[in-house]
Parts: sequence; structure tokens; C-alpha cells
Amino acid sequence: MIRTLVVTEDLEIIMDVPIEELSKMRLKWFWVDFKNPKEEEIVLLENEFQFHPLAIEDCLYMLQRPKLDYYDDYIFFVVNSLNKHTMAAEEIDIFVGKNYVVSVHLKHSFEMDWAWQKVTEGRAIENQDPIFITHLILDKITDEYFPAVYQIEDKIEQLEDNEEGQSTRMLMDKVFDIRKDLMKLRRLINSMRDLLYRILNSSHLKEFHEQKLYFDDIYDHLLKLSEMVESNLEVTADMRDSYLAINSNRMNAIMMLLTVITTIFIPLTFISGVYGMNFIYMPELQWRYGYFAVLGLMGTIGCGMFIWFKRKGWFDTYK
Repeated sequence: MIRTLVVTEDLEIIMDVPIEELSKMRLKWFWVDFKNPKEEEIVLLENEFQFHPLAIEDCLYMLQRPKLDYYDDYIFFVVNSLNKHTMAAEEIDIFVGKNYVVSVHLKHSFEMDWAWQKVTEGRAIENQDPIFITHLILDKITDEYFPAVYQIEDKIEQLEDNEEGQSTRMLMDKVFDIRKDLMKLRRLINSMRDLLYRILNSSHLKEFHEQKLYFDDIYDHLLKLSEMVESNLEVTADMRDSYLAINSNRMNAIMMLLTVITTIFIPLTFISGVYGMNFIYMPELQWRYGYFAVLGLMGTIGCGMFIWFKRKGWFDTYK
């Protein structure tokens, strides 16, 4: 699907102009958006706009990290928007020329629709140009990172409160899921932050530097997002370590209890083993009250050791 937006020299907005007609019009600038283009539409990128084959290849194959390439007549941007459901990056490619913007995305993009709607409203159209459109897209992509980060922070607070009384194992599973999402966000946000840094400091983008304040604002947002993600990663790391420590302490307490029980039964097992031997000349075997005496001795030893361990506080550790 291809949609076009043309701003004429008279600041009139014309929609859905065939690409073949753009070169014949008296226009100020235009924007062509390729959404999930078909093969015959992809050909237009090379035949009508003369874009480099490598740039076109970047648009169609694999998910590229955000980057910036310089060509003779235009600049090629690769930016990543965020899929809020999977926390995965989705690629958007932007060609910026002197009087045009050409965007390519293989999936539906809410950010592109929002920017398109803003331009078609025609507000302050006299101040708009390809650099303004680029800023509009990058700014909206960055703003859409915030809800995802806030959502993760809410999940972390719920885990800390644990009002549902979930088991440690369930909490650990959720913590690791959150950390996986945070890792994806960190990789995405940091790569976009590096892209904005290049835009602000590149000597090839003098036209962009005229709008430096606007791009500085996006860069500041990305710095804030990066700090928020790092902070949340530290919180989840502390939660993970706390849960592991709790599990370790609980396991140690269980092992101590089992050790106490085993220790109590060692002398009892020894006594029963001795009198379980089938020797003929064992005087106690002929004693009438020998069985009850041995049971009493075993009971006395067991109770005595239990009381001794209790006073030493070994059972309190398990609590």
C-alpha cells in the first residue's frame, strides 16, 4: 500500500497523488509512505526515486538496528518502534531528501499513522518540511516507549507488594519475565539514543542542526528512558537476589532440621543394631524386662537429645 501527501508551493495539501506525477508538479515537498509494499511497489523505490540498492535491501530484509547512512542526494535512517504486546522492535525506514520524505515499513505502524494525521491537519503547514516530518516520526516513536516502561514499573510494584500471596517460585518466574522485557527495551532504547547522538553531532546534517533544540528534546527523553530501564533492572536484580537468599535460607533450615532428626536417631539405631545381632551368648536377651528397659533407654536418649537441641535453639532456626 502506498499513500502520498504533497504540499504545493501555495501551501495546499494534496493527497494520493500518483508517484509518476510528482515530478510534474510545482510542489514545496512531499511525503510517500510505503506500508507493507508489494513487489511492484518496491520497484518504484529504485526506478522513481533512484535509491541505492543496499538501502532498499535494508528496507526489505531482516530487522536492522537503528542507523544512519549518507548518500549523495538523501539521508537514510533506520529506526525502531516498539511492539507493546511482544516488546519486540519493529523497523521503520526513512529516506530524507531536500524536498521529500519516503518512509517504508513492513508492518502497520501507529506512530506513522499519527504523524500522517498530524501533517494532514495542515496546522502551521508553512513551517513544515522533510526535517520536521523526520522529527515528528522520531518524537512519536520515542514517546511510545514511555507507556511500556511505566507498565513494567507497575508490575514491579505489584510483585513487591505481593498482595495475591503468590509463591516464591511464581514471583521468581515473573521477575525473570520482566527482566527479559527490560533487556529488550534497553537494547532498543540505547540504539535509538546512539542514533540521536549521531544526528546531533554529525557534520553531514547541517540542516538538522538548525532544528537542534527539537532533536535535543528527543535525545533527553531517550536518556531518561535509559536511566529508568537501568533503574528497573537494578530493582529486579535486587528482588531476584532476595528471593534466592530466602530460598537458600529456607533450604538451610530444612537441612538443619533433618540433621537434628538424623542425629537423634543415630544412637537409637546403634542400640537397636547391637541387640539385633543373633549371637547366642548375649545375657540381656534372657532378661525378662530387657525389652522394656532398652525401649526406655532409647526413649530417654531421644527425649534428652531433643530437649538439649531445643535449648540450643536449633529448632528455632527452622521457624
